Amino acid sequence: MKLNCDLGESFGAWQMPVDADIMKFIDQANIACGFHAGDPVVMKQALYLAKNSNVEIGAHPSYPDLQGFGRRSLAMPIKELIACVQYQVSALMGMASIVGVPVSYVKPHGALYNDMMLDPQVRTAVMQAVGSINKGRLGLMVQSHAHNEALELEAQEYGLTLIFEAFSDRRYTDEGFLQPRSQEGAVLTAAEALTQAKLLIEDGEVVTVSGQRLPLQADTLCVHGDTAGAVEIAQQIRECMK
Repeated sequence: MKLNCDLGESFGAWQMPVDADIMKFIDQANIACGFHAGDPVVMKQALYLAKNSNVEIGAHPSYPDLQGFGRRSLAMPIKELIACVQYQVSALMGMASIVGVPVSYVKPHGALYNDMMLDPQVRTAVMQAVGSINKGRLGLMVQSHAHNEALELEAQEYGLTLIFEAFSDRRYTDEGFLQPRSQEGAVLTAAEALTQAKLLIEDGEVVTVSGQRLPLQADTLCVHGDTAGAVEIAQQIRECMK
């Protein structure tokens, strides 16, 4: 199992100061593409940090929602959503080519990620967008779920390889989705996140909001860069992965 983090999420004077410190503990960096966070300078800095730490790079596109940090769902026509994802991923890939590093996958951000998992139309739009870039050689990171095989069948139509993700720092519903951030306890404390990460690494399970044990087969484990204590959490998870 790999460890990934959402990074490059500073914007202008707004700073998310974990990028440099967390790179040495992760395998994959999901770099914001400017629509929820990130700007050209921040994107370039994050790419150089990933390059210097030999960290795999993924594009982290979102709904166009800077004010809401991409955590609000937007009712977008499918044609517009496809172009929106293509634009963001292409921007990061262009910057990455200047830095001299490849972009190997795409992980949607925030509300777009959640909507992709819940809404087949949104998921189809994202898959179509990602599959159209670089002749389908980009992977698509999605949330691991009981229906992984069905998701893989959908992805095959667009020539996509899926990367299944679990979350160390988010609470799960009994249905296997992420508890909305608007609900109390949706974001785990550092101690809770480490406990959940250990359970995922050792047993391939999480404990849901009602206390049920839910099996999850995941390729990669996420620590959010804006979670309190993210660097320390990532460091401790890395120790568990040895």
